Amino acid sequence: MAFQIQPVKEFLVHPELPPSLSRLTELAYNLIWSWEHNIRAVFRRLDPVLWKSSGHNPVLMLGHIPQAALEKAAKDPRYLAVYRRACELHDAYMAPMGKKDKLVAYFSMEYGLLECMPIYSGGLGILSGDHLKAASDAGIPLTAVGLLYQRGYMRQRLTQDGWQMESHPENDFYTLPVAPCVNAHGEDVVVSVHLPSGEVFVKVWQMIIGRVRLLLLDTNVPENTNEANRSITDELYGGDNHKRIQQEIVLGIGGIRALRKLGMEPTVYHMNEGHSAFLALERIRNLMEEQKLSFAEALEAARRNNVFTTHTPVPAGIDLFDTGLMHQYFRSYCEESGIAFDQIMALGKHSASDHGEPFSMAISALASSSYRNGVSELHRRVSQSMWSALWKELPAWEIPISHVTNGVHLMTWLNGDLATIYDQYLTPDWRERHADPRTWDLVKEIPAVELWEARRHRKRLLVQFARERLFAQGAARKASSAELKKTHELLDPDAFTIGFARRFATYKRATLLFRDVDRLKKILLNPKMPVQILFAGKAHPRDHGGKVLIREIFQLTREPEVAKRIVFLENYGIDVAREMVHGVDLWLNNPRRGEEACGTSGMKAALNGVLNLSILDGWFDEAYETSGSWAIGDREEYSEDQDEVHASTIYSLLENEIVPLYYDRKEEGYPEEWIRRMKQCLTNMTPRFNSTRMVEEYDAEMYELAHKGWAEVRQNQCEPARRKVRWDGEIRAAWDRVRFVEVSTNSDAHVLTGQAVTLRAVLDLAGLRPADVKVEAVVGRVGAGGYLEEMQVIALTPVADGSSPSAQLFAAQFIPAKTGRLGYAMRVSPNHYEDPLSRPVHSLLRWS
Repeated sequence: MAFQIQPVKEFLVHPELPPSLSRLTELAYNLIWSWEHNIRAVFRRLDPVLWKSSGHNPVLMLGHIPQAALEKAAKDPRYLAVYRRACELHDAYMAPMGKKDKLVAYFSMEYGLLECMPIYSGGLGILSGDHLKAASDAGIPLTAVGLLYQRGYMRQRLTQDGWQMESHPENDFYTLPVAPCVNAHGEDVVVSVHLPSGEVFVKVWQMIIGRVRLLLLDTNVPENTNEANRSITDELYGGDNHKRIQQEIVLGIGGIRALRKLGMEPTVYHMNEGHSAFLALERIRNLMEEQKLSFAEALEAARRNNVFTTHTPVPAGIDLFDTGLMHQYFRSYCEESGIAFDQIMALGKHSASDHGEPFSMAISALASSSYRNGVSELHRRVSQSMWSALWKELPAWEIPISHVTNGVHLMTWLNGDLATIYDQYLTPDWRERHADPRTWDLVKEIPAVELWEARRHRKRLLVQFARERLFAQGAARKASSAELKKTHELLDPDAFTIGFARRFATYKRATLLFRDVDRLKKILLNPKMPVQILFAGKAHPRDHGGKVLIREIFQLTREPEVAKRIVFLENYGIDVAREMVHGVDLWLNNPRRGEEACGTSGMKAALNGVLNLSILDGWFDEAYETSGSWAIGDREEYSEDQDEVHASTIYSLLENEIVPLYYDRKEEGYPEEWIRRMKQCLTNMTPRFNSTRMVEEYDAEMYELAHKGWAEVRQNQCEPARRKVRWDGEIRAAWDRVRFVEVSTNSDAHVLTGQAVTLRAVLDLAGLRPADVKVEAVVGRVGAGGYLEEMQVIALTPVADGSSPSAQLFAAQFIPAKTGRLGYAMRVSPNHYEDPLSRPVHSLLRWS
């Protein structure tokens, strides 16, 4: 129990390391060890028991290991060889890769990097962590920004009847691989933001992830005498809308101030989800103040190098703040910066004139970015439809939102048995070349029996892990000694094993498998082909429906008939996820189609040779045909009547195809067709769904373009932005008078394939120059409803025909490649000389 005495004088105690092991602290504070097993070995070899009990936290471990153990290791030539090898690997990895003038600032609300540091809740955080690791591997100059939560995300515990309870143990930052940022004088780096409660001070910490820095912002500092201010960074996704807007102000505005305080000048800003969208406001404020720009000019300059990634496929997942709340938090900000409050509100609305519309963080991020993307191909289409009102005149397929499909960090999630096999049968540089599909062509040469034995070994480890965890869960619930004894009999290391682990949101349909319990029991209890299922996952503390789903599953695990075949592992996190994706045989994923933006747990499973049984949603919609796995349903929009159909499909596939295939053993003792599918999965999924491919796509398609755009727009005190805003004003002043005078072709109603058709449009430009506008024809097949389908866009160029000084002819030739009924429509828009994907929101466009 803490005893409150103020003031308290502090000092830090560091482990006294023998000279020959002096770099252990350096190795502990750089997270390379989290994915490089040869560096991790220096800590595991020191004391395997302490390494496990510390939660695989080398900083905590070094603080607790007896001095005698360190002295013994310093004299052990075997250990010293491991230590020297770790230092060599660290130094080789950290060797400079050449100076680059580009710097990406990556903002995210959560980061899943280590099981011992719970500053993440689920997939978004794990994705952010893998993004940093992959950027480090690829040598992309990147600094990340997030929040350092004193109590992180909740720890889950189930009661005797399976109801989720939450606790929030405090993080001791001084026993974690995170350290305060200090200035040249050795003082902590502190910035501040202004909130209605007054000035809030924010301490800046840092983690080192290979070549990448992660800055973490912390308001629990003595300078904040107001307890409410100190608790802003207390919990991830805790509290009400006041707490949420406070955290997002600290992240976005405080994050920009932290970067500037540290002397960093990013050339690209990446908002990973809309939580950090306030960073755009702070950038606008800085540009207005330092470059003497107007709000519109500063927005034009800032958006050139802003990147926004949306992960949300449903409107309910968007942060919204009403006008009153926004005014409460930004009144003084507007007074200090000279920004009108209405200008801020307009940035986050569909309609600036609708005073009842709340401020949307997602709309703000879309409006203040030139590069926007979803996280899978299907999610791009969902997002284009979801945000089409921001580009009212564009067809959905042209809404300027692209996609970069997520990936996972291979060396973090790959199991050791497979890595050892790859060392024997793939090229020696497979780790460096894992994003190259040719690297994986050699998987076909891996002997089936070795792959099978590796799979069996990982399952045995999973069963052992699950039993130990289930024993601990029972002990925490004060279960009887008889019940605790039975935990050692749960699960069968030889039975076909299904894994289902994810956040328990209702759209993920966790209990779909239980729609026909009797049929499920027949599958599980088949004496010749037994099946077992491992569940894990948390519901948000305020998600009552998600908690009900967990309780339903838990109560089924208590039925004696299936108690050994269905288990629920509490407190799902990195450690549980790793063991499950390494050890199960089949990964089950059955969300409502279109509501899973990407989903990366199935990717982690696939990279370990685990086959998927999944809805064609997110990443799996792209992967299915070459994955060796099974699909639930078709590529159709979700409706409630599909629940019964999808459940029946799962049962049928398990009964008639999947489970029999697994148990179809040849004389050699392994399932030949199953192994073939595993090899197909490893060969095709590994190069496509890893985070190296992902960050390289971000770099080529967004970061590099944004970096160059910033270099151009910042010239001569941002004169290009001033010029662009003046031009925009001229265009808008004339736009109401711009009109199509005539639209025609040079052909009659019947055209032969291969015959050129000239498309013509005559426009009254209302005094604008032809170069000021872009005239296009949208050509496509005319569908049964009279609408265009299978469309393409053809640009028309100005033609000087001299027929009328007030009218301008534009023309282009089009050669039909297919027969049938074709149609076209003409449109005109301002010629921004930009990539269509960077088209701003509410941009002008007129159809003929």
